[in-house]
Amino acid sequence: MTVHTAPPQMKTAPPGRDATAPHPAALFLRALWARPAARKLLVLAAAAAVLVPVAAAAHGSGTWPSALTVDLSKPLTGASDWIIDNRDSHWAFLYFFGHISGAIIAAVHAVYTVLLALGWAGVTAAAALIAWRVAGVRVAVTATASFAACGLLGMWVPTMRTLALMIVAVAVSVAVGALLGLAAGLSDRTFRALRPVLDTMQALPAFAYLLPVVLVFGIGVAPAVLATVVYAAPPMARLTALGLRSTDQGVLEAVESLGATGRQRLLTARLPLARRELLLGVNQTIMMALSMAVIASVIGADGLGDRVYQALSTVDVGSALAAGIPIVLLAIVLDRTTAAAGASGPPSSSARRPWVGWALAAVVTASFTLGGRMLGSQTWPDGWTVAIAAPVNTAKDWMVDHLYTGLPGIGGTADLAAHYTGWILDPLRDGLQALPWWGALLLVAALAWLIGTWRTALTAVLSLAAIGVLGRWELSMDTLSQVLAAVAVTLVLGFTIAVPAARSPRVERLLRPVLDVFQTMPQFVYLIPVVALFGIGRAPAAAAAVVYALPAVVRIASEGLRRVNPGAMESARSLGATGGQQLRQVQFPLARPQLLLAVNQAVVLVLSVVIIGGLVGGGALGYEVVFGLAQGDLATGLTAGVAIACLGLMLDRVTQPTKGARDGA
Repeated sequence: MTVHTAPPQMKTAPPGRDATAPHPAALFLRALWARPAARKLLVLAAAAAVLVPVAAAAHGSGTWPSALTVDLSKPLTGASDWIIDNRDSHWAFLYFFGHISGAIIAAVHAVYTVLLALGWAGVTAAAALIAWRVAGVRVAVTATASFAACGLLGMWVPTMRTLALMIVAVAVSVAVGALLGLAAGLSDRTFRALRPVLDTMQALPAFAYLLPVVLVFGIGVAPAVLATVVYAAPPMARLTALGLRSTDQGVLEAVESLGATGRQRLLTARLPLARRELLLGVNQTIMMALSMAVIASVIGADGLGDRVYQALSTVDVGSALAAGIPIVLLAIVLDRTTAAAGASGPPSSSARRPWVGWALAAVVTASFTLGGRMLGSQTWPDGWTVAIAAPVNTAKDWMVDHLYTGLPGIGGTADLAAHYTGWILDPLRDGLQALPWWGALLLVAALAWLIGTWRTALTAVLSLAAIGVLGRWELSMDTLSQVLAAVAVTLVLGFTIAVPAARSPRVERLLRPVLDVFQTMPQFVYLIPVVALFGIGRAPAAAAAVVYALPAVVRIASEGLRRVNPGAMESARSLGATGGQQLRQVQFPLARPQLLLAVNQAVVLVLSVVIIGGLVGGGALGYEVVFGLAQGDLATGLTAGVAIACLGLMLDRVTQPTKGARDGA
């Protein structure tokens, strides 16, 4: 029997498509795989499909297991007890730490004596003349008005105490930071070794390292200066290293070809070319040191910070504002002066005998000092003061009476705080605490790798895991919920304000002084009015964090949107794009690095204030740090501080893309 089979049918390509051309789906997958972000997403999806079921079966859905924690309370408590027992007898305290403390106290006292000897007239004249020589007439007028305002507010003596402490702290910070930056700038190995140290110094909350400093040096000026140095030296080190490492290689090769030694290359080429970065480092060090003025008062630093801290304990908004305004004015004057010095470039060779101007400034300062002595008062005359505490407190009481309750539609700030806590903070905290610990690690790894590299992801995962090992998992999730909620509010408000600021020079000019004031006002000052308006709890800490972080977000985002390539904007307008289309399709995509930097800065700044919010009922890690400092409990305070540093490092890695990621690695 013969079986007849049908001849095989040839597959024909659909009409209009070449039979040899790849299938559209294959082309789509090939194009998708060519994108680094898409490859990462596919790898993450495959990894999640394998790891999630395995982790769920092995570890369940509980919190961080106690078997993986390390109890550091006994060794830290033992170290604290040893320090207390031997602080007055051991040679290290008597002949090393004691001499350091004595030198700092003597330096601050000497500077304060000089300021008192100059008197109010001499100090004001010196500040104005230095600003004039460095930054011009406008900054000189600002300096004169600022120091006069400090006197008018009745804060002349506290201002001089703070200024003396800041001068010594900034001098030491600049010296230490410059030496570290010099070593990091000249050696790649030193740079890699110092980077995590500097990251930790900046991420560790000030309250955490106040405790060990107090244990070693006691209460007073010396620990306040040293704590300020730890906080303010890293920017100087980073910017010094950046300036030295970014020196034009062509210039270095030319100098080397002339037979210059390593020391000559450093002094004649690298340091002069890094002058801008060095002066920017000085500027940032000054700003960081002034931000520590209030925190340092907790451990005995007198001056404006102590006045603000005392006002916080009594919710005295007027007194806090009277002491906070001089801190803001000092920050503005020093910021404008040092920023102008950095922007002016190296001194011109055509400028002859510059010492003549400085000599004239010294003569004028001496004349004003003698004039002030003739008036019979070295400090600001009592009859020339204006009391603002009472009217400010009256205005605060009116706002509390009319805003705390009874507002139509929303009820008042008390209801807003309750809704924010009940509808946002509580569900977010409960969700994070219910998230399995392994799920949190996988999520952080995915986010960090998606925005950075595998090194970024590894750092983020290890930082989060360290929190669990320290036994602070639940509290860290509580703190993380407060940070995420406040950052979301900050970004919404910041980007909303940044758009008109970027598009309108007039809006930018109007916002600049407001942003200056909000960015330089001490963090503690914000806590006082928000406590009055929102009560005690997590809501006032979040409100203070939003106000403190908002200026940085507005500045960075508006600058990024403003500096978008004009050619791209012109092309979009020529194609008929509306303002909204230009913003969404041109400005936002091209300003992505600056917008991500704004997100990163919002996270860092919000975290710093949320921790201080432990003083007003914020709870979580912030409360443990404050409790440890108040009770002298090194184990509790330092462990919580290290957990905060790890949390900050993890958030930094998750929100800031690395160079390799930006380059498509």
